[in-house]
Amino acid sequence: MINRLTDSLDFHGQALALRAERQRLIAGNIANADTPGFKARDFDFAKALQEASGNSATGAGIAQGVMSGGSRVQPTLRYAQPDQTQLDDNTVDMDRERGEFASNAVKYESTLRFISGNVRTMLDALKSPSQG
Repeated sequence: MINRLTDSLDFHGQALALRAERQRLIAGNIANADTPGFKARDFDFAKALQEASGNSATGAGIAQGVMSGGSRVQPTLRYAQPDQTQLDDNTVDMDRERGEFASNAVKYESTLRFISGNVRTMLDALKSPSQG
Protein backbone atom coordinates (compact mmCIF):
# COMPACT_ATOMS: atom_id res chain seq x y z
CA MET A 1 0.00 0.00 0.00
CA ILE A 2 2.74 2.45 0.98
CA ASN A 3 4.67 1.55 -2.18
CA ARG A 4 1.75 2.65 -4.35
CA LEU A 5 1.60 5.98 -2.54
CA THR A 6 5.32 6.64 -2.81
CA ASP A 7 5.56 5.48 -6.44
CA SER A 8 3.21 8.26 -7.50
CA LEU A 9 5.17 10.85 -5.56
CA ASP A 10 8.48 9.49 -6.90
CA PHE A 11 7.27 9.81 -10.49
CA HIS A 12 6.11 13.39 -9.99
CA GLY A 13 9.29 14.21 -8.10
CA GLN A 14 11.32 12.97 -11.06
CA ALA A 15 9.19 15.04 -13.43
CA LEU A 16 9.72 18.09 -11.23
CA ALA A 17 13.49 17.57 -11.15
CA LEU A 18 13.59 17.23 -14.93
CA ARG A 19 11.45 20.37 -15.37
CA ALA A 20 13.84 22.28 -13.10
CA GLU A 21 16.85 21.02 -15.08
CA ARG A 22 15.20 22.01 -18.36
CA GLN A 23 14.42 25.47 -16.97
CA ARG A 24 18.08 25.86 -15.96
CA LEU A 25 19.21 24.80 -19.42
CA ILE A 26 16.85 27.17 -21.24
CA ALA A 27 17.89 30.03 -18.95
CA GLY A 28 21.50 29.30 -19.85
CA ASN A 29 20.63 29.48 -23.53
CA ILE A 30 18.92 32.84 -23.05
CA ALA A 31 21.85 34.17 -21.01
CA ASN A 32 24.22 33.28 -23.84
CA ALA A 33 22.09 34.67 -26.67
CA ASP A 34 24.80 37.23 -27.53
CA THR A 35 27.81 34.94 -27.03
CA PRO A 36 29.52 34.30 -30.39
CA GLY A 37 29.68 30.60 -31.25
CA PHE A 38 27.37 29.48 -28.43
CA LYS A 39 25.34 26.39 -29.30
CA ALA A 40 21.88 26.20 -27.69
CA ARG A 41 21.13 22.93 -25.86
CA ASP A 42 17.91 21.18 -24.92
CA PHE A 43 16.60 17.68 -24.24
CA ASP A 44 13.53 15.62 -25.03
CA PHE A 45 11.51 15.86 -21.82
CA ALA A 46 9.24 12.89 -22.56
CA LYS A 47 12.19 10.59 -23.31
CA ALA A 48 14.11 11.80 -20.24
CA LEU A 49 11.07 11.21 -18.01
CA GLN A 50 10.61 7.74 -19.46
CA GLU A 51 14.26 6.96 -18.71
CA ALA A 52 14.04 8.48 -15.23
CA SER A 53 10.95 6.49 -14.33
CA GLY A 54 12.75 3.25 -15.15
CA ASN A 55 10.88 2.36 -18.35
CA SER A 56 14.19 2.11 -20.18
CA ALA A 57 17.43 0.25 -19.61
CA THR A 58 19.42 3.51 -19.59
CA GLY A 59 17.20 5.15 -17.02
CA ALA A 60 18.69 3.65 -13.89
CA GLY A 61 21.36 6.31 -13.47
CA ILE A 62 18.96 9.18 -13.99
CA ALA A 63 16.40 7.73 -11.61
CA GLN A 64 19.10 7.15 -9.00
CA GLY A 65 20.25 10.77 -9.34
CA VAL A 66 16.73 12.10 -8.96
CA MET A 67 15.89 9.88 -6.01
CA SER A 68 19.10 10.58 -4.11
CA GLY A 69 18.27 14.27 -4.22
CA GLY A 70 21.92 15.27 -4.00
CA SER A 71 22.95 15.27 -7.62
CA ARG A 72 21.63 17.15 -10.59
CA VAL A 73 19.58 15.24 -13.16
CA GLN A 74 21.59 14.61 -16.32
CA PRO A 75 19.31 13.80 -19.27
CA THR A 76 20.77 13.30 -22.73
CA LEU A 77 21.36 16.77 -24.14
CA ARG A 78 21.10 17.63 -27.81
CA TYR A 79 21.93 20.73 -29.77
CA ALA A 80 19.00 22.90 -30.82
CA GLN A 81 18.72 23.36 -34.57
CA PRO A 82 18.51 27.03 -35.55
CA ASP A 83 15.77 28.18 -37.93
CA GLN A 84 18.18 30.59 -39.56
CA THR A 85 21.94 30.92 -39.38
CA GLN A 86 23.66 33.87 -37.74
CA LEU A 87 26.98 35.44 -38.66
CA ASP A 88 28.46 34.80 -35.20
CA ASP A 89 27.57 31.04 -35.25
CA ASN A 90 25.26 31.43 -32.24
CA THR A 91 22.27 29.05 -32.45
CA VAL A 92 20.04 30.64 -29.78
CA ASP A 93 16.63 31.58 -31.18
CA MET A 94 15.25 33.99 -28.58
CA ASP A 95 11.63 33.61 -29.71
CA ARG A 96 11.81 29.83 -29.36
CA GLU A 97 13.69 30.02 -26.05
CA ARG A 98 11.23 32.48 -24.50
CA GLY A 99 8.31 30.30 -25.58
CA GLU A 100 9.93 27.14 -24.21
CA PHE A 101 10.85 28.93 -20.98
CA ALA A 102 7.26 30.09 -20.40
CA SER A 103 5.79 26.72 -21.36
CA ASN A 104 8.17 24.84 -19.08
CA ALA A 105 7.45 27.24 -16.20
CA VAL A 106 3.71 26.61 -16.51
CA LYS A 107 4.25 22.85 -16.61
CA TYR A 108 6.58 23.05 -13.60
CA GLU A 109 3.89 24.91 -11.64
CA SER A 110 1.21 22.41 -12.66
CA THR A 111 3.42 19.52 -11.52
CA LEU A 112 3.86 21.23 -8.15
CA ARG A 113 0.10 21.67 -7.83
CA PHE A 114 -0.46 18.02 -8.75
CA ILE A 115 2.00 16.88 -6.07
CA SER A 116 0.34 19.17 -3.55
CA GLY A 117 -3.07 17.74 -4.46
CA ASN A 118 -1.80 14.17 -4.10
CA VAL A 119 -0.33 14.88 -0.68
CA ARG A 120 -3.52 16.61 0.45
CA THR A 121 -5.60 13.65 -0.75
CA MET A 122 -3.33 11.19 1.09
CA LEU A 123 -3.53 13.21 4.30
CA ASP A 124 -7.31 13.38 4.05
CA ALA A 125 -7.47 9.62 3.51
CA LEU A 126 -5.37 9.02 6.63
CA LYS A 127 -7.61 11.11 8.88
CA SER A 128 -10.11 9.30 11.00
CA PRO A 129 -13.81 10.12 10.54
CA SER A 130 -13.85 11.94 13.87
CA GLN A 131 -11.13 14.35 12.66
CA GLY A 132 -12.83 15.33 9.44
